[in-house]
Amino acid sequence: MPSYEAVIGLEVHAQLSTESKMFCSCANKFGSEPNENVCEICSGMPGALPVTNKKAVEYAARMGMAIGCTVNEYSVFSRKSYFYPDLPAGFQTSQLDPPICEHGHLDIRVNGKNKRIGVTRIHMEDDAGKNIHSSGSNVSFVDLNRAGTPLIEIVSEPDLRSAEEAVAYLRGLRSILLYLGICDGNMEEGSLRCDANVSIRPQGSEKFGTRVEIKNLNSFRNVQRAIEYEIGRQKDCLAEGEALFQETRLYDSVKNVTLGMRSKEEAHDYRYFPNPDLPPVIVNKEDLARWRGELPELPAARHARFMAEHGLSVQDADLLTAEKDLADFFEAALAQYKNAKRIANLMQGELLRELNASGKSLADAGISPEGMAELARIIDEGLISVKIAQDLFGELFEKGGSPEQMVRERGLAQVSDSGELEKAVAEAVAENPTEAAEYKAGKTKLLSFFVGQIMRKTKGKANPALVNQLLKKHLG
Repeated sequence: MPSYEAVIGLEVHAQLSTESKMFCSCANKFGSEPNENVCEICSGMPGALPVTNKKAVEYAARMGMAIGCTVNEYSVFSRKSYFYPDLPAGFQTSQLDPPICEHGHLDIRVNGKNKRIGVTRIHMEDDAGKNIHSSGSNVSFVDLNRAGTPLIEIVSEPDLRSAEEAVAYLRGLRSILLYLGICDGNMEEGSLRCDANVSIRPQGSEKFGTRVEIKNLNSFRNVQRAIEYEIGRQKDCLAEGEALFQETRLYDSVKNVTLGMRSKEEAHDYRYFPNPDLPPVIVNKEDLARWRGELPELPAARHARFMAEHGLSVQDADLLTAEKDLADFFEAALAQYKNAKRIANLMQGELLRELNASGKSLADAGISPEGMAELARIIDEGLISVKIAQDLFGELFEKGGSPEQMVRERGLAQVSDSGELEKAVAEAVAENPTEAAEYKAGKTKLLSFFVGQIMRKTKGKANPALVNQLLKKHLG
């Protein structure tokens, strides 16, 4: 089979966290009763006149600035015509030319290599409603609560060459959206989703292959698996002499396959034309300057600072800056106790384990930055071992409180009394003469066996460093 390379571009849709919808004053919130947040405008009633949400314009411009785009002072809303029950007006209000932002980039790192991914454009639009299909009867329902929700669509250049690069790019965009506070990034609820355009071409070719669009991918795992499957499918088709054609496909996450949906539309199929009910979007220079000056420290800058100021590795900085709340928690803990590496290790190990297992957000966790700093301090002071800290962390995560107080009340303080440990070491060596002789004969890996014996005798409370020191002295 010839050697092929993938050519991938992502169209990422991010719902903006404004109080109201894109063109009306209905509440923009998830989880309401069906059709609760609906008015004449977002339900597409004839003659209802939309008004552009200024905050949505600001949020779109801020995202453009964050990824190096030119923010156009003049842009236009157009009608994009298509017909589905969840789009009651018979068109989506979107932007074709010019959009609000153009010509940006995002730097990613995959397998230790840095790569710059071009961003073609960011445009604003409103979301459709939601079709709900009954499993018990041949009936479908339409919920228009989501209709009119402000969206930005971030369109990449076809610069991605693997599913891993696509996921890294999507993670990078999500991180910036969260740092800016303009999207909650919840992929399960549909606040962030993407369409992937995938084609393959012979290695070394500059000509693009036939593009297939995979619609509405709503998790990092699904993005990875869908793209990997589609690349394989296209290679198999060409190997068998089948022609590829431009189409839209859906991803079935249960079967891990993409399925044909319809032939792919081009821009002219949507019959774009300027929306006569909406004036052009004019952004003045003063607002642009103010918004740029209010940009927060973004993930890439924070990543570099964490490495420079706190001596963190690339991997540590990757994990701690990917989510803004994690980075904020780390810095708040570090303000209380200055051992960055110890706090980073506890967060990457115990904290992330509990967050993943519980499904909670950091805001819902019991442990505070102050509690994390205190836990790091009492480990460093030798009051407890890392093992005891790990054993206690689940309860601290759920209930919070003072780690030191918990340790002292429960008698879990580490044994660092050399006299007491000398006795335990002597007993362990005497009780295991065969292992002691083998250690002395050169089988030094048996040291961990003796450490385990002493930990059992002290119920895990012995100071490991002192135990190792005393064992080496006794065993010679």
